[in-house]
Amino acid sequence: MPKTPAYLAIAADLRAEIMSGALPPGAKLPSETHLMRRYEVSRTVAKWAISVLKGEGLVDGRAGSGVYVRQVRRLVRLAHGRGIRGSAPTSPFARDAARAGHHGTWEHDSRQEPADERIAARLAIEPGGRVMRTDYRFLADGEPIQLSTSYEPLSITQGTEVERPEDGAAVGVVARMDLIGVRIDEFEERISLRAALPDEAEALALPPRLTFVHLIERTYYAAGVPVETADIVLPGDRYELVYRIPVD
Repeated sequence: MPKTPAYLAIAADLRAEIMSGALPPGAKLPSETHLMRRYEVSRTVAKWAISVLKGEGLVDGRAGSGVYVRQVRRLVRLAHGRGIRGSAPTSPFARDAARAGHHGTWEHDSRQEPADERIAARLAIEPGGRVMRTDYRFLADGEPIQLSTSYEPLSITQGTEVERPEDGAAVGVVARMDLIGVRIDEFEERISLRAALPDEAEALALPPRLTFVHLIERTYYAAGVPVETADIVLPGDRYELVYRIPVD
């Protein structure tokens, strides 16, 4: 097996120290000179190792001072039981934020539009079918931490009290659909990792070197019929995704 390049091995060691808390938020990273002595490598290799951590959004350089572990708000996203019936009347995001000790809020904008082919396929409707699109930006203690765009077929919700997702008394897609007699019984999530789009980087205030995000394509079903689908964008450095799956 090929040997791991020295700079990646050093980055892995430092990353492990950051994730374990041995190097807590705000801590100063060992200097390049220290890394050179510790690992018996050149200054170039030490620089590359630190650059890897910068690219992952784990550390920031401060001119004339050194490199420090970033203080990042991290949330644990629990997929099991999100939005279950009978839970507190708040959003899954607000519950995740509260669990992490943060105050969760969100901005939203809803409008009707025709579904493109991608969204139509996920909702099992004809392309051009009318949907309610809602764009969200979620914040933890006022700092952006998540984006989401949801789509609901107007053939299901139009003319009901839940047509506009944020205007009714019920919070969350499961509770809202319950109000109109549509009982959601399962959801599917497809997760991928990709580069952040320019507008996403701006909306999430991503640092220049942090370019990756988790994309979750989530679809809710009622008796096998898709009733809502959403694209959820999570910064790679700010979320831990946890799935608890019951075994039948």
